Amino acid sequence: MAKKFSDLRAQMKPEALQRADAVAKTMLAEMPLNELRQARGLSQKMLAEVLHVQQPSIAKIEKRTDMYLSTLRSHIEAMGGELDIVARFPDGSVKISNFADLGKTAAL
Repeated sequence: MAKKFSDLRAQMKPEALQRADAVAKTMLAEMPLNELRQARGLSQKMLAEVLHVQQPSIAKIEKRTDMYLSTLRSHIEAMGGELDIVARFPDGSVKISNFADLGKTAAL
């Protein structure tokens, strides 16, 4: 008989729970676009309708390793998010502000 996940977690030692939670947070903090879309409960077709493109275009975007920031921003905003560009250094992080008005400038 299958066991409930909550029952299995209840049997775990506190240290193991902490490690599992840390791994889960790391996995949720980083994911490819297609997994992010799925986690947001959207299909490629739904996202294509919001962006006024065909579904195969969404599939192409999700497979790309290189794209325009404006394309990525549109994709993220269509999912209800906001794109921030952050540079991380050993002594701290800096949000790059050059791209804040990227979509607004293109519309003018």
